[in-house]
Amino acid sequence: MNRITDLCRALRNNQTPAERMLWDQLRRKNVDNHKFLRQYPIMVVQVGISYFYIANFYCAKLKLVIELDGPIHNFKKEYDANRDLVMNQLGIVVLRFNNDEVEMQIDNLIQKITTFISQGQLIL
Repeated sequence: MNRITDLCRALRNNQTPAERMLWDQLRRKNVDNHKFLRQYPIMVVQVGISYFYIANFYCAKLKLVIELDGPIHNFKKEYDANRDLVMNQLGIVVLRFNNDEVEMQIDNLIQKITTFISQGQLIL
């Protein structure tokens, strides 16, 4: 577990510009008074083996993950789809946005998240 903790810490210390912008909006319960954590490890156990997925942003109360997709994700679509499926099977909803949405339309993106939460579309 220490390696996962160290990896999460390293990811928090080396945020992308888009992650930094979104974190500035999500932190301190700024979105609908919900607490979000960043670079949060989510453990999945399959056939006695533990796997970890690291969510960019996670709200435990809502079981909501927010993922930001940069250019690297163009080559990881199958991995991301499988990861989202596993998260959904755990009862976690995944919202994905690309970096451009964050960097160019942060207010619109926050409104999308707030609307999604307020409409009760989350699986609780």
